[in-house]
Amino acid sequence: MTEAVSRPTLEAVAARAGVSRATVSRVVNGGDGVRESLAERVRQAVAELGYVPNQAARSLVTKRHDAVAVVIAEPETRVFTDPFFALQLRGISKELTAHDNQLVLLLTEGRDDHARVARYLAGGHVDGALVFSLHLDDPLSGLIRAAGVPTVFGGRPGWGDSSPEGIADAVYVDCDNRGGARTAVRHLVGLGRRRVAHITGALDQTSAVDRLDGYRDVMREVPGASDPRLVEEGDFTPAGGERAMRALLERCPDVDAVFAANDLTALGALRVLRERGRRVPEDVAVIGFDDMVPVAEQTDPPLTTVRQDIEEMGRLMARLLLAGPTREPAPAVILPTHLIHRSSA
Repeated sequence: MTEAVSRPTLEAVAARAGVSRATVSRVVNGGDGVRESLAERVRQAVAELGYVPNQAARSLVTKRHDAVAVVIAEPETRVFTDPFFALQLRGISKELTAHDNQLVLLLTEGRDDHARVARYLAGGHVDGALVFSLHLDDPLSGLIRAAGVPTVFGGRPGWGDSSPEGIADAVYVDCDNRGGARTAVRHLVGLGRRRVAHITGALDQTSAVDRLDGYRDVMREVPGASDPRLVEEGDFTPAGGERAMRALLERCPDVDAVFAANDLTALGALRVLRERGRRVPEDVAVIGFDDMVPVAEQTDPPLTTVRQDIEEMGRLMARLLLAGPTREPAPAVILPTHLIHRSSA
């Protein structure tokens, strides 16, 4: 057993610096009204004694917790196996760390977890919330709003401008999903492909809907190319890509190109095409979406894909939240996308 080491107190810092306890408190908590010479003495005493402020006491003074909740509306089995979430969390973590804030990760395994998350947020443990991967029928957004914490969403919210709660002004960061999909499909059409299939993401998420709309925009421009049988719903996972690719080949064996809603979906599609003896890109060209390098560069063949800066999306979400409220609603931030050419198309 080891004895507990006593922590330096505010009074000890005041004694070392030769100032009052109130002066130390103002300096430590970022208050005004302390001469720079005195503030420097306090900072030096803090460093010499190794003083660490008591976070609970500090919160009572500053009304801040220096902690931000990151709420991901997905089960942990999805979060810890999908590189998308790792990249976004890395961007968030970098920005919060740079501002000396802690990240509190909250996952929702199912509907029973929604009330737990809402209670935690309403309990005053964090200064705000970053929320992403919401589904259209997800009550989580309403529960978070009722908790009264500042919130920034990752991805375009799906409740629309007619929401009675007035959430059309929600602050969010997204990429140009529809424009990126158009770029991918136009590239396939430019290669001379006319039987271009699309494996969607989960259509209860706005990113999947926007990418489907971008696909349809281009297919309508090509005479005779638009065919509803060429669309099959996936779920943003490799298994979903496999199921959808098998269904497409059964229904439309003449398919000569596939635009997949994300790289993991494309990975599943490539597996099935290889099983069925279809050469990529000679027989079927394939394009994904995201440009998650650990996936896109290691597929066989390496994957042509639409790049969105996932890590930057996380950084911007955190930056918007830390900037605090403004008089006018903050505009949505839409990041550009562009096509990364590899061997699959």
